[in-house]
This record gives sequence, C-alpha cells and structure tokens, in this order.
Amino acid sequence: MRSRTLVLKYIVFVSVAAMFFVASPSFAQQKGVSSSEMQTREVQINDLTLHYIELGQGTPVVLVHGTLEDYRTWDGQLEALSKGYRLISYSRRYHYPNEWPKDSTDFSVTIHARDLAAFIKALNLPPVHLIGHSYGAYIGFLVAKDHPELIRTLTLGEPPMVPLIKTTPEGDALLTNFFTTSIQPSSEAFKQGNDEEGVRRFVNGVLGEGSYEKLPPPVLKRLMDNVQELKAEASSQDLFPPITCEDVQKVKAPTLLLDGELSPKVFHLVNDMVEHCLPNVERATIPAASHGLEFENLQAFNETVLAFIAKH
Repeated sequence: MRSRTLVLKYIVFVSVAAMFFVASPSFAQQKGVSSSEMQTREVQINDLTLHYIELGQGTPVVLVHGTLEDYRTWDGQLEALSKGYRLISYSRRYHYPNEWPKDSTDFSVTIHARDLAAFIKALNLPPVHLIGHSYGAYIGFLVAKDHPELIRTLTLGEPPMVPLIKTTPEGDALLTNFFTTSIQPSSEAFKQGNDEEGVRRFVNGVLGEGSYEKLPPPVLKRLMDNVQELKAEASSQDLFPPITCEDVQKVKAPTLLLDGELSPKVFHLVNDMVEHCLPNVERATIPAASHGLEFENLQAFNETVLAFIAKH
C-alpha cells in the first residue's frame, strides 16, 4: 500500500508539467512556424507507429515532450532550432495522434526510453542533441545512460527523477502535498468515467481553484487529446524504476540542466541532486518561467539551449 501511494505521488510530480504551461499566456501567442501546418511522418518501432515532424538540415536535434503533451508542444522552438539543425519532434507512445493501445499497464519511463532509442536508430541518425522536458527529460536521461553512442549532448528540463529524493523528509513532504491536492480527487473522477472532470480537478488542484475555467478552448482540447496518457500513469506498476546517484554518474555526454526561476521547490530539489551526481554538467535558470520552461520564456529557453549545443 505504501509503495502504491508513492507511485501516485510521483504521477502528480510528472504530470504537473502540463498544468504549468497551459497557464502561461505565451503558449497561446506563439508565432512563426506551427506544427499544425506541417504533415506528420510515421515510423514503425517496437510493434507500434509513432508520429513525428521534422524540418531543417544539419546535426539532428530530437525533442522529447512531457506528460499530457505531444509533438505540438515545441512550436516555440521549431523556427529557432531548425535554422542550423535538423529538428525532429515526435509524439511518444500513448500520446496524440498515435493509436491508443487497449492495455496500458506497461506504462513506464523505461518503455518510453526503449522507444526513443529505437526511434533514433530507425531514422539512422548520427549522435543527436537530445532535449527533453519533464517526463521527457527523464526518458532522455535513460537513453543517454544506456545508449551513449546515440547522444551528442543532453538537455534536461527539470527531469522528475523522483527516486533520488523520495527518501528525504523534504522531498516526501512536497510529493505528499501534490498527491492530496490534485491526483487523489482527479483519480476519483476518472474511476467514475468522467475524464473532463478528472482533468478539471487536477488543474484546479495544481494551479488553484478556478484555474481550469480560465483556460482557452484550444488548450483544453490539447489536454483532452492526451488525457488517456494521464490515466495510464495511474494504472502503471513500474512508473519509476529505482535510480541512484551511481546510475546518474554513468551519463558522460555534456549535459545542460535547466531550472525555471518560478518553478515549485520540488523541481529544484531534484535538480540539485542530479547536478551533484552528473560528471559533465552545466546548469542554467530560465528567468520568469515556472516548469513550462520552453513555453513561458521561449526566447530565453531557445537562446540558452542553442548556446549550449553550439559548443558541442
């Protein structure tokens, strides 16, 4: 029972990503290249089809989205990063517009990492600059650890590597707060078959009562497009496999660790531990941004990431 409660706490932690970006006005005001105007491509890996978009030429940059998101997440990066690189943004297993499987009990950061490694190999890419946000950053970390030959550089936007802090009193307390204010009431609504109410309770639990009602219709649709993924996390038996500082030390690729200036304390706590363990790391803060780093201050995010990968 204790382990199941901890898993649910971690679900809140990774899922909070989407809630912070949807509250950002910049999300609805992005200009320039739009993924909605691009034709998606398909690749077959691990007995499933993944959709992706790409533009630009040069060394490949692969973007890995977080919870309740998809390939459309990175619209604010498409123009800036494709000017000098071959930019690739894909939708992970269980995410729009990929087919939803009948059984999602295998949902885990591990299976997503396996998919990402296969995705890079299927496209015959040379070592890539890998950029991940939230749960996508955790996935990117695992690929860099297990398949170093695929990675040129690694950018981690507040990865929820929760096992590193779960045994600390401060970390456990922060996770408990997330659990009781959002995922618990949300899960109850999902069990009753009311997906929209589940999302509403989750949003209001994380951002404050009344926040859901203020979201514009396009944002609400994006969330609902990926609501099945949030429900899959709740049914997962292996959402977060154990991880230690020794595991983190195995990543040798140059790594950029990103914080949001306004992000909840729990993200900074995890990043402190990750920075301590990584052997080749730089750390930067995106000003005036919470956990939605690439949305809330896309200019600072793009400039910081471009400066980092240009050095490598």
